[in-house]
Amino acid sequence: MELRRSPHLVLYWQDGQLVLHNYALGCAIPAQPLLIQVLEWFREWRPLEHYLESISNGTREATAALLLAMARDRWLQSRDDPMTAREQAVDEWTDWNPAAGFFHSVTKDTRFLSIEELEHELQEQAKVWAMPSATKQYEGAPQVALPRAPASNDGTFPAVLRERRTWRRFGGAPLDFASLSTLLDLSLGVQSWVTAEGEGRVPLKTSPSGGARHPIEAYVVARNVTSLTPGVYHYAADRHILEQLVTDDVPPLDTFLPMQWWYRNAAALVLFSAVFERTRWRYHSPRAYRAVLLEAGHVCQTFCLTATWLGLAPFCSMALADSAIEQLLGLDGFSESIVYAAGVGTRPTDLDNAHPGAFPDDPSINTRRD
Repeated sequence: MELRRSPHLVLYWQDGQLVLHNYALGCAIPAQPLLIQVLEWFREWRPLEHYLESISNGTREATAALLLAMARDRWLQSRDDPMTAREQAVDEWTDWNPAAGFFHSVTKDTRFLSIEELEHELQEQAKVWAMPSATKQYEGAPQVALPRAPASNDGTFPAVLRERRTWRRFGGAPLDFASLSTLLDLSLGVQSWVTAEGEGRVPLKTSPSGGARHPIEAYVVARNVTSLTPGVYHYAADRHILEQLVTDDVPPLDTFLPMQWWYRNAAALVLFSAVFERTRWRYHSPRAYRAVLLEAGHVCQTFCLTATWLGLAPFCSMALADSAIEQLLGLDGFSESIVYAAGVGTRPTDLDNAHPGAFPDDPSINTRRD
């Protein structure tokens, strides 16, 4: 039986304890000296028997059991037991690993706090760590006054920018199908194609993307949209069509957004995923992982501004139930993974538009804006 240590392992210190982390499987254990010794021995494919021959007879049986357990739990890999689909997907990140692979893994499925828990935690924290300033200044530096952009409320670009807010209350009216179509077209749709020398045809969209790789895909969870059956759809950006994936037992929208029940009554949620291979194909440095996340932000802001221009109530969130969403969509979480979400509804008729970000149960609407 030949074994080799998993190529997806990272060692780090945490609270005085050396930790061994398998970022392909998302699990970690204390890194005892014997464990490190075993992993070093099996840095390349070696027979299990050769390791057992190198230790005393009295410990061979227990050591053999340890090695088999490590192989079972995938700290070691066996030639007779191929990599799992998840391990293969992680392995394809090649030059991005371990930096991007580790970061991607350890930031998935975070525990999120309720508003009450978060407020209490921040109040306690503020007693010993004051909130940082929201702006920066250079005292004593020469200053140059700048004129403000023109004020307007007529739907022009400056007005749309200033009106953009995260909405947490929504009207009961359905979202018009044409508005959803416009949102997807202007935020994610392919506007044209160009030929890049040595690469072939690449798409152009309304948001920038490094090398025109455009790794972001969109899945629409439709709840209350005219002429559209409630369900989960993939948006095919090149053809500007919705591909129906799920129609039965679609969970409430806040199922995808932990602790954010106020988004439950939105008309639709758009889940943004990243197909990492598109970016990896062109950029081999793990720094390119940053670009993927930034590009999700570009697309999401375009979505929110377009919704604002249409007179709708948009929101965005990165507090996601990552694995649950990926399971629903059939994503493996590495070759394609959920990275962001945006949603939209109609505007409520009983709420002052100056305070769209108010939590439904919170009268302190002036303090709930972003």
